[in-house]
Amino acid sequence: MSVIIPVYNCDRFLGEAIDSVLIQTYQDYEIIVIDDGSTDETSQVVASLGHKIRYFHQENQGSAVARNLGIQQAEGELIAFLDADDFWLLPEKLAQQVSLFDQQPNLAMVQTGWRIVDELSNPIIDVEPWHQVPELTLESWLMYKPVKTSGLLVTKNSLANAGGFDGELRQSHDVDLVLRLALMGCQATWWPQVAVGYRRYGGNTTRNAKTQADCVVRVLDKFFAHGDLPPSIRAMESSVCYHTLVWLAWYHYDRGLYGEMARFLDGSLEYTPYYRVETISDWVEQFKKFSVQNHLNLDICFLTDLPEWQKLIGKIMVD
Repeated sequence: MSVIIPVYNCDRFLGEAIDSVLIQTYQDYEIIVIDDGSTDETSQVVASLGHKIRYFHQENQGSAVARNLGIQQAEGELIAFLDADDFWLLPEKLAQQVSLFDQQPNLAMVQTGWRIVDELSNPIIDVEPWHQVPELTLESWLMYKPVKTSGLLVTKNSLANAGGFDGELRQSHDVDLVLRLALMGCQATWWPQVAVGYRRYGGNTTRNAKTQADCVVRVLDKFFAHGDLPPSIRAMESSVCYHTLVWLAWYHYDRGLYGEMARFLDGSLEYTPYYRVETISDWVEQFKKFSVQNHLNLDICFLTDLPEWQKLIGKIMVD
């Protein structure tokens, strides 16, 4: 087992991430920290934390490139990923995931659920995607994208066959990877436990929202550019793009980025299966659904009174 931790200027959280590996009941692992050009005390934190850690430094190139370097250096047959500002919640995480590989030799990936926490590790919401997505198939990865890198355990062979992460993507390269793996026929399953603390805080939310969203769109464009997609998958393109763009609109609405919300809703019109007025109603219903899934209340009056919403609706009515 190789545990790969990419880190960029995250010394204040790195110790908690590494500690969550060190307490695992499964102990046949190595920890590989890839320092992606940090200018803080990252190297000193690593040096203080023990002999199981292999440390590598590279110029800042993004977490996808950092993870690829970790994969190249890894000696384990299985690869686990952990972001430096995340941590594992359950000491039995690795052991339980490994047992699934033992039980199902054809598996290439095992994914867990995650808990969104704040900067101080206080819980915000548990995310248990297996209720909505019980089977991890190419279709479900594509439609719902239920991946969290810090909960993913993957065989090294499958990563090598896929060519690793796309280093051109600054965000959403995990979605791109699992789609390529699934398209190759790699099998995946859940360990249906909330096993990861995913930290949401000022350093990794609003500032990265636009980049993440644009990368999701790039990932879908890249995927559907494949010339050899199965007809059933090709037929999903409009539906996947529509629902993804509406989700991205809600994602930006939730973060107060109303101009970006309107931009993604406008983009979804190209793929909508509905008449224009029906599409507007569906947007509201989808916003309600996403809010409920995140234990939030949607203030429909606030939404529909937004100048960005009203401008978009006015444009639709004129068109």
